[in-house]
Amino acid sequence: MDASGRNLFSMLIKFLTERMFKHLRKWFVTHFFVHSRQRSRLVSKDGRCNIEFGNVDVQSRFIFFVDIWTTVLDLKWRYKMTVFITAFLGSWFLFGLLWYVVAYVHKDLPEFHPSDNHTPCVENINGMTSAFLFSLETQVTIGYGFRCVTEQCATAIFLLIFQSILGVIINSFMCGAILAKISRPKKRAKTITFSKNAVISKRGGKLCLLIRVANLRKSLLIGSHIYGKLLKTTVTPEGETIILDQININFVVDAGNENLFFISPLTIYHVIDHNSPFFHMAAETLSQQDFELVVFLDGTVESTSATCQVRTSYVPEEVLWGYRFVPIVSKTKEGKYRVDFHNFSKTVEVETPHCAMCLYNERDARTRMKKGYDNPNFILSEVDETDDTKM
Repeated sequence: MDASGRNLFSMLIKFLTERMFKHLRKWFVTHFFVHSRQRSRLVSKDGRCNIEFGNVDVQSRFIFFVDIWTTVLDLKWRYKMTVFITAFLGSWFLFGLLWYVVAYVHKDLPEFHPSDNHTPCVENINGMTSAFLFSLETQVTIGYGFRCVTEQCATAIFLLIFQSILGVIINSFMCGAILAKISRPKKRAKTITFSKNAVISKRGGKLCLLIRVANLRKSLLIGSHIYGKLLKTTVTPEGETIILDQININFVVDAGNENLFFISPLTIYHVIDHNSPFFHMAAETLSQQDFELVVFLDGTVESTSATCQVRTSYVPEEVLWGYRFVPIVSKTKEGKYRVDFHNFSKTVEVETPHCAMCLYNERDARTRMKKGYDNPNFILSEVDETDDTKM
């Protein structure tokens, strides 16, 4: 390779190295510095609450075991399956141990060398293993017929009845808990999605905060109702600091905020008027605000008649001032309505007043220009006209 080739090769290596370090620096800044400045959320984007309870006394913790049904339903699947397996294996082993004790007390085991005319309490129990197998067969009603209870021991008959009843209770509770966990409307809520960002722009001549929400299933949510809460830290006139002060945010669509026909994506909006907490915010100061907007959607699942709630939240960095959503509903040549979810969260920049107060002041100014007003300082002086011209 000649000198010019070596120089070209070295320049190429230097260029690629600089580009690589530039991308690495950009990635490092994005993933470390930006994420470190992210605000803490009370509600995550997928609806989970970021809150923990500390210093709960023992008596309050015992209440969780009193309400054992709700506690089991709220468990995660890995813990629920652990409880499920432990409940059955534990009951089988416990009653197997009791069956072994009955056989031991009645001297039915081979180490006692029973006589040929000896009638055991339970046929063919020769040790702990066979006692465990008989316990399993009794509780799950397998009934192989090899091991069975005889009429010799009233204790064995009572234990058989008690295990059968307790086994039915355990089966009903655990199977019911699994079925209820599967059919909970919480899973239905996963098919309701909100836009990644909220936008602020004009709608119907008013400055509004808009959010897009979509139902990913064709089945409806009956009686849907949507509302919001603005969480921010406030200081009362008495000097008390409230960390999570809640302010109601009313969201509506063109047909109202209740009984939504939620078959296609809807754009809900909140009118920023004098009663809105966003009224005194501006495009330049929005990112400096400290708040969290939590949006709720309540509805009844059409197929199961169970109520569900969907939640999400928006921090100031996720509220875009001066943007609107891209249309996503179109009509095909076959006459069907098509929803393009590729543009679900896409936005375009539009002309928007930089604050709500400016919009209302501009509107008031235009209204005053269309009207006439009397000037109270204006005085009309009457002058007598005389004819000084003589013919």
